[in-house]
Amino acid sequence: MSKPDALLVDIAALVESGHSNQMSLTVVACGAVITGRLAPQAVWRQRVSEVLADSASLSEFSGVFTAARREEGPPTHLHFHVARILQGTVGIPETGGMYRVAIEDVSAWTMGDFSYSDH
Repeated sequence: MSKPDALLVDIAALVESGHSNQMSLTVVACGAVITGRLAPQAVWRQRVSEVLADSASLSEFSGVFTAARREEGPPTHLHFHVARILQGTVGIPETGGMYRVAIEDVSAWTMGDFSYSDH
C-alpha cells in the first residue's frame, strides 16, 4: 500500500493504547499471509528480548529490544505474537512466532486469525 489503511492504523493505535494482546488479525504483506494476535510494541519487544536472552548464541542481541523508545505519531508497524505464516494448509512455525510487519506493506487484511488443518 502506498498509503497505509487508516482503519488498520486506528486498530494498531488502539492495541498500543490498551496494552492488550487479544486482537486477532490476518494480513497479506508482500505476498505472505500472516495470522495471529497483535501486541503492543513494548510487550512484543520485551517478549523478543526474553527469547533472545535465553539463547546461548543470540543473547547479546536482547538489549536492542529492551532499549527505551518513544515513538511519535501513529503506529507504523503491526506487532504479531503467537503468529504463523500460512503456506497452503500449514502454519509456520507450528508453535507461533513473533512478527513485525510494516502497515504500509499490508495489501489486505481481515479480523480474526485463520486456523489451518493438516488433514
